[in-house]
Amino acid sequence: MPATPTVLTTQALLLDMDGTLVNSDAVVERCWHRWADEQGLDPAEVLAVAHGRQGHAAMARLLPERPMDLNLADNRRMLAEEHADTDGIVPVPGAPAFLASLAGLPHALVTSADDRLARLRMATAGLPLPETLITAESVGASKPDPEAFLKGAAALGFAPVDCLAFEDSEAGITAALAAGMPVVGIGPRAAAHHPTIHALTLEQVTVTPSPDGTLTITVHTG
Repeated sequence: MPATPTVLTTQALLLDMDGTLVNSDAVVERCWHRWADEQGLDPAEVLAVAHGRQGHAAMARLLPERPMDLNLADNRRMLAEEHADTDGIVPVPGAPAFLASLAGLPHALVTSADDRLARLRMATAGLPLPETLITAESVGASKPDPEAFLKGAAALGFAPVDCLAFEDSEAGITAALAAGMPVVGIGPRAAAHHPTIHALTLEQVTVTPSPDGTLTITVHTG
């Protein structure tokens, strides 16, 4: 017997990019494996921290005694590598149809990537870019700090409680919950980090607008 869908209502959607809309794991893993090898760290442990965070913030957490100027320098170098590497970037299953269904509805991209990288990866994946972007340049603190989601809600003109976040990483889910909004966790990474509801892919999610502006989000978990 199929599972009963979960239904959520909201006014606006705040969407993470990497792992949520765009599968960029191949690029991310290549870049962080190189850095982990340089530092003598376990790549799997590094990636567990790096997903969802700005690079320098992940480095600071992994090597807390390391001078921040070295982290910032490595972050700049890694961004250059990521800007030059698009091999393997594809949309998350269901992302094209999901984003198409949001045309004209309040939604924003809330990503730890910088503006250039966000535009590059969305274009490479063939996905439309939301009009409202919150990127690394927009905030002073990386996820899991809630600043990015709070700014995303404000940019769309809604209170955080009236927004619904879509995330895949521990840092992102923690940030959205700390901002006071429910979270739809997308993909296998998300399940372990206690999102409000979990979907394996965006193929399981539908968005239905109402005349009063309310958005009904249906998540088919079966």
